[in-house]
Amino acid sequence: MHISAKADYATRALLELAREPARPLTCEAIASSQRIPFRFLKSVVGELRRAGLVRSQRGCEGGYWLGRPAHEITLLDVSRVVDGELLTLRGEAVTPLDYPGAASRLPDVWRRIEADAAAVLGGVTVASLLPEGDAFTGAGEAPAGKGAA
Repeated sequence: MHISAKADYATRALLELAREPARPLTCEAIASSQRIPFRFLKSVVGELRRAGLVRSQRGCEGGYWLGRPAHEITLLDVSRVVDGELLTLRGEAVTPLDYPGAASRLPDVWRRIEADAAAVLGGVTVASLLPEGDAFTGAGEAPAGKGAA
């Protein structure tokens, strides 16, 4: 199994946003706080925005907020947004695998591993990972009269 830097950085960015729901955060602030390379984070946050996990606002009061409540965003959501399939074999999904003869049952093992990983990741929300006292489960609100960019 491999956890990509993209999935790790995306989750860490979402945790920062969930911890500070009352105000937008810039990529610079998130990158600095989490020691994530800024250019890489900017790309990852763009993917999260396109998937609706974060929303943005331009301008001097702009930045990023959660696009959904933190208790509705799972690590499975994050992983699938930034990486696609959870488990691949030579770059292909394991779902359609079919081996002949002695290896005929092996694809079932790969599929079971993928299902178990999905169950674990799907059971962990961004809100559940916040330190005690920081737990906020709602999506951040943009200031009145301000639209998302």
